[in-house]
Amino acid sequence: MKIKDSEILIIPGLGNSSAFHWQSRWVEKMSTARRVEQDNWDKPERAAWTARLIEAVEAAQKPAILVAHSVGVLTVVHAAPELNTDKIAGAFLVGASDWERDALEEKFPGHGFAPVPRKPLGFPGLMLASSNDETCSVEKAEHWARDWGVQFGNAGEAGHFTEASGQGPWPEGLMAFAKFTQSL
Repeated sequence: MKIKDSEILIIPGLGNSSAFHWQSRWVEKMSTARRVEQDNWDKPERAAWTARLIEAVEAAQKPAILVAHSVGVLTVVHAAPELNTDKIAGAFLVGASDWERDALEEKFPGHGFAPVPRKPLGFPGLMLASSNDETCSVEKAEHWARDWGVQFGNAGEAGHFTEASGQGPWPEGLMAFAKFTQSL
């Protein structure tokens, strides 16, 4: 599938994506990309975040490719049973954050992202993880990918795929995304 023939829905994580984050750069550079906006980027709540994603997929005029990062990945996974899979070409999932950790329940009580669903998504996907991501072990990310029925890739030591971990423009990610879209 060519990028121009799809609607790219960017699903950021906690705090949204800064102007220097690869997701924001992709929104700027890809004419068919748009961010799935949330009312509160600093207090993720599963019900609200998944509802916004479901609305965005329903509004898509072309097959949607979901591009999620961090807790945005969990938003996709929780929304999957309610998404119109006929409208989704695939999901590019990057740096899933493990919200099953006790520390996140203490910081964001009632967030609703735990437990993480372990069922196939129902559409093609690629999950990229980092061997030194402090928010989720690469082993857990690989297990999730298997449970979700998506391909898995270990991106090496890429941190949490943010500008702070040296992944601002992230050209390797753009190449992986292009290869993924060609497989759809």
